[in-house]
Amino acid sequence: MARFDTNKIHAGYNPADHNYAVSVPIYATAAFELGSVERSDEMFSFDSWDPLYSRLSNPTTDALEARLIELHGATAAVSLASGMAAVTYSLLNITAGRGRILTTPRLYGGALDSLTQIFAEGNVFFDFVENPDDPESFRKALAPDTKVIYVESLTNPNATILDIEAIAKIAHEARIPLIVDNTLATPYLLNPFEYGADIVVYSATKGLSGHGNVIAGAVLENKQFRFDSEKFPQFYETPYFLRGRDGKARNYLDVFSDGPFTGRIRAVHLNYLGAALSPFSAYLVLLGIETLSERVQKQVDNAKKIVEYLESKIGKGVLWVKHPSAKENPYQELAKKYFPKGAGAVLSFGLAGDANQRTKFLEAVQIWGFQANIGDAKSLIINPSTTTHTELTPEVQDAADIHAETIRLSLGLEDAQDLIEDLEHAFSVAGLGE
Repeated sequence: MARFDTNKIHAGYNPADHNYAVSVPIYATAAFELGSVERSDEMFSFDSWDPLYSRLSNPTTDALEARLIELHGATAAVSLASGMAAVTYSLLNITAGRGRILTTPRLYGGALDSLTQIFAEGNVFFDFVENPDDPESFRKALAPDTKVIYVESLTNPNATILDIEAIAKIAHEARIPLIVDNTLATPYLLNPFEYGADIVVYSATKGLSGHGNVIAGAVLENKQFRFDSEKFPQFYETPYFLRGRDGKARNYLDVFSDGPFTGRIRAVHLNYLGAALSPFSAYLVLLGIETLSERVQKQVDNAKKIVEYLESKIGKGVLWVKHPSAKENPYQELAKKYFPKGAGAVLSFGLAGDANQRTKFLEAVQIWGFQANIGDAKSLIINPSTTTHTELTPEVQDAADIHAETIRLSLGLEDAQDLIEDLEHAFSVAGLGE
């Protein structure tokens, strides 16, 4: 079995199946020839997985999914048009219009607000755990109709770490799955399946692709969780379109034996809601994955250098620094367990001064990009409270530990000293130097 760095380049693709093209071809086609009535019948009855229509599958997106499966030791995957589609489809799939989602306030702002804006409309509600750093808080917050625990492995923007293994154990004791958003970590730094996660979701827009040039998402599963319990009747329902060629009724567990969760997303949510990943976008993500290890490791190394610099500025323009590599950080032990290669390239710090000085600081940087993205090859900076997390009420922002002075940094691949000098210039312009 090949190792990670070999799989990120070769897994899921055989040139012999694609006219010996060395690079994965971009199959820019809406549909595929059915060939014969018999072959058509096989595809429309799920007895063949050959590409049929690019909303549902395409050889380029198939290669991406196969590569992600290998990188995670998963059994099935579905690629989607955005990270929000991955999160939303996963939660729609597991709740199916009933029950509760157990989570924390430490989520991407859009994902968190969707729980109110989308799921409440469908009679699905959510609960926050009292203390995300204490796994027992998840047990205490479970309700009889809780359908899932949903968390981020590394949180945005404060890079907090949850004890995934302990939370997974609590979820499984309650006979519900654990969904982990692994966007900030990528499979290079952490494979959540190794610690009990049942579903892993990504915004592939971020570190997986890594160049700020594509919007994409993915959902993976590993077939460990039994979705045939009474809590999840949607997986053993027998919709008419799943019938076999003999007319026999079948459920999602029958048809998608290696991946009932992602199979149902593909058959229902992707099929009818339509957030299909384009072949060109899949190609860009595949290109990004080929350099995943090298990029992320350099970004992690840059993050450590920036943390050291910002810590030297505490009391001189900086109020605090939040990253597992910081000296005053409660997640150092969890980082050793879950992130031995480094705990990601996103961090936050408190910027001293008033709103006017924060504006001057943000507008003074020249190398750092002031934009609402992370995981890019370029280093980025933003003020989350009024941008990426602006949907959240002041109370929820406070629970998520996001404040007006919070500045988020996403480290890229530039020279760390140039990035430090750019920040030093911004501190000076804002009047926050020595």
